[in-house]
Amino acid sequence: MNLSLIEIQTISELADFLYPFLPGNSHPFADRSISFVGIASDLGLERFWTRGSKRPAIAALLEGTLSQAKNKFCPLMIQIVTRGLKYRGKSNPITKEEIEQLNEFINKLDFKIPELWNPNFLRSLPSIKPEEDKVATAKKETLKNTLPLLLNELLNLNKLAPQERGYAFEKFLNILFNTFDMKARSPFRLVGEQIDGSIEFEGNTYLIEAKWQNALVGIADLLVLHGKVVGKATWSRGIFISYSDFTQEGLEAFSKGRPTNLIAVTGQDLYFILKGGMPLDQMIRLKARLAAEEGRVYISVQELLFINYK
Repeated sequence: MNLSLIEIQTISELADFLYPFLPGNSHPFADRSISFVGIASDLGLERFWTRGSKRPAIAALLEGTLSQAKNKFCPLMIQIVTRGLKYRGKSNPITKEEIEQLNEFINKLDFKIPELWNPNFLRSLPSIKPEEDKVATAKKETLKNTLPLLLNELLNLNKLAPQERGYAFEKFLNILFNTFDMKARSPFRLVGEQIDGSIEFEGNTYLIEAKWQNALVGIADLLVLHGKVVGKATWSRGIFISYSDFTQEGLEAFSKGRPTNLIAVTGQDLYFILKGGMPLDQMIRLKARLAAEEGRVYISVQELLFINYK
């Protein structure tokens, strides 16, 4: 039977695709059946296997079987997969995606092999990392390279004059938030008040207050940000970032007698994050949860490591 141009083209592509499934000829001391020539011999198709290079020999085997022994084409595919699974083993396993691609080739030749479409069989195969996993891996690698640079930039802020350092600190925080895809907005002014910026995180908008000063931040400054947040939309939250830290009295007083709509972050927290101790997004998530559950405006990032949240 003469093959159509589409069939000839598909056979050519399929030969390339099947090339890594098995060796053409087995090693003299290996199992001869675990090879293309072994399968051809076992199925009575050896006359279609040609001497010489492996790739043309695979194409000849496929073409001869399809055109002259069509009833053996599906058994040939099944044996290539079955023995390929043994040959490739665990070090270079045949994947789910490869079998799905093979099924597409077979379908183009007007065949469908139920064994190769079996959902249980497909689920049993390892899967190539999805594209989103590759993107996540690339982001992790970028983060790994970026954090040391940001840490160095934070430490260099100590060398600046106070006013210059304040502006530089706000700029640094914007870069840090955007590194974690939090869509940071630069400082903006409303009537009667200044907001140091805002971020979006997991569907919530957080207004940012940032201070770099020698004195510890007390309850007065916390109440100012609390008022700014309360005066906005009901879903707004606040993050107060004090490089120097907070007074214990201020934290305790703030946590009594009012709903907590803020979380507090210190310079030590930032340092810990930039050293890779905990991702920024995880820190915000856990601090927000503690604020909701216990009304605590501040807990150090080191303490968060010992809280058994999944």
